[in-house]
Amino acid sequence: MYQLHFYAPYSSWSLRPWILLKELNIPFEEKQIPYLQDKTALRQLLAQISPTAKIPLLTDGDTVIWDSLAIVEYLAEEYPQVWAQDKDARAWSRSVCAEMHSGFEQLRTFCNYDPLKRFNFSEICTAVEQQKVLQELQRIDQIWSQGLSRFGGDYLAGDKFTAVDAFFAPVVGRIEIYGLHGYLSDATLRYQQKIQHSATLQQWLNKENAN
Repeated sequence: MYQLHFYAPYSSWSLRPWILLKELNIPFEEKQIPYLQDKTALRQLLAQISPTAKIPLLTDGDTVIWDSLAIVEYLAEEYPQVWAQDKDARAWSRSVCAEMHSGFEQLRTFCNYDPLKRFNFSEICTAVEQQKVLQELQRIDQIWSQGLSRFGGDYLAGDKFTAVDAFFAPVVGRIEIYGLHGYLSDATLRYQQKIQHSATLQQWLNKENAN
């Protein structure tokens, strides 16, 4: 059985494979790592299990897979429902997942993923910082709008939850944390609320940190 090493609910990177496994009902064993404020101690702990001293990390017997995108692709080899069935939808999904994986630096920098708190965006960011974040949020709104309209479902690549939804789940959270709902179009706001209030994401938010 797969084993997923992660910490919750503060790791946006861990959220991606965790919520995908849960939503698709793929059997796996949870290996929750305690979240330590001491970054040096945390890195030393993670170095015992991960070649990069980072998580998430998936193990499948003796096979070790690190990095959330690599984990998703590994899962897809056995569970093709990880990606949309339609070829065009899969190509689009992989493209925007890669864009998410390597981009949106301003949103990550100025809107830290702290899902149990709420902040006033205009109070914690300068005007210049706000503008940088909102430019990226505009691109996210464009991506979500395109997926919802192009593939005609309640999820980004059609009528089922797939990897592309998992990859944007932390963005859903950041919008909630910083009250950025007003910058979304109607369709993307409905999508954000659907994911935010899903039973699976609520389970993630209610997780107790391992001791």
